Amino acid sequence: MTQQGVRWTAEQVLALAPDDASRKAGSRLGAAGPWSQHGCDGAGAVWGLCKGSGSTPYRTVVDTSGPAYKCSCPSRKFPCKHALGLLLLRSGDGWAVPDGAPPDWAEQWLAGRAGRTADKRLDAAGAGGVADPEAARRRAEKRAERITSGALELEQRLADLLRGGLATAERPGYGLWEETAARMVDAQAPGLAARVRELGAIPGSGPGWPTRLLEECALLHLLDRAWLGRAALPEPLAATVRTRVGAPTAPQGPAIRDTWQVLAQYDTADAKLTTRRIWLYGRESGRSALVLDFGAAGRAPALALPVGLAIDADLTPYPGAGQLRAALGERYAAPVAAGGPPPGGTTADAVERYGRALLDDPWLEASPATLAEVIPVPPGEGGDTWQLADAKGGLALPVIAAGAAHAGLWRLLALSGGAPVTVFGECGHRGFAPLAAWAEGAGEEVALT
Repeated sequence: MTQQGVRWTAEQVLALAPDDASRKAGSRLGAAGPWSQHGCDGAGAVWGLCKGSGSTPYRTVVDTSGPAYKCSCPSRKFPCKHALGLLLLRSGDGWAVPDGAPPDWAEQWLAGRAGRTADKRLDAAGAGGVADPEAARRRAEKRAERITSGALELEQRLADLLRGGLATAERPGYGLWEETAARMVDAQAPGLAARVRELGAIPGSGPGWPTRLLEECALLHLLDRAWLGRAALPEPLAATVRTRVGAPTAPQGPAIRDTWQVLAQYDTADAKLTTRRIWLYGRESGRSALVLDFGAAGRAPALALPVGLAIDADLTPYPGAGQLRAALGERYAAPVAAGGPPPGGTTADAVERYGRALLDDPWLEASPATLAEVIPVPPGEGGDTWQLADAKGGLALPVIAAGAAHAGLWRLLALSGGAPVTVFGECGHRGFAPLAAWAEGAGEEVALT
């Protein structure tokens, strides 16, 4: 197939679904029955009419170079079940969606999208900075003052907690922590607020909770003191501190164009926000990058990239010591086949890499790692801890469920069959969260989330 004409697999299509309900509904529309006037072109566009409950079929068009979606259905999910069904239809049979020219309604949307992309490119090229730098500076100073007030108040509350003894932390219940978190939100420090909420979940959470609470209080105290003394910090570390407390930051520096392999994508959610984490690996640069996107509570983020493929695109990194977060910029072609896993190392290499990353960012929960030649080991009788054992006799890392559903662990075991596999995931102080895997000598990625 040509670069533009590569078809996604059903697994890659379903990985784009915003939730399980969309995944099931889209699967039911992945057959030719409900579709008419469907087709695709060499530029990555796919379109079709899908019969619904009304007399007028839904008009669905997908630009796989984005990917981006447009459908006349009333769904507020992206992609909707019709877009998923159309892509599933295309993934199953090369002849099910024939080549052709898009109809007027699809062409109009595709042309408008191309025009908007060109306008954004011109805006970026002509941007000369902030419209009113002085006003922006005053706003930043005012916000910094609010954050400082919040940090000082939080320091006092931590001191009160330790003075009263950790054993008393269970008595007030979660309400006290939520009140403190609300105060941090008022201080425009959402990063501090999130960490306070995490503290509230620790008391009474099981054996050893006082130790865990003390550890998290120490990290929060360290972040508070770093913010209050940020003027004396090296700029990369100061940028990391600003990011951790929740002060707004923007990507900086020249964009990095590369063929970025999409290694993993998964969502985490709280009462107010859904966060999507997308891990990328640059085939030429050898860089790992994390792209974040956000959606309101109960709604999936708009950005979705096909896991197991690669995109020719620009990434602009965010400032900060050791920060891997980047902003996805212009994409130059439709996604193509990735062609195997990134270079891997041992389990000891992954632990060492995480340790080095902590020197730049002491609040880092985990860092990306690709493990070569590891064997998944399910828990023994009466146990509940999975492990990834080095096939050559090195370290065995405990597996954690964050980012990896329980079903994904059994999928990993089935892929291995007792033989070594390559696994990508996040290595942190609690263990290793597997997100994707490749069988020995195979190029096809298996998503575990």
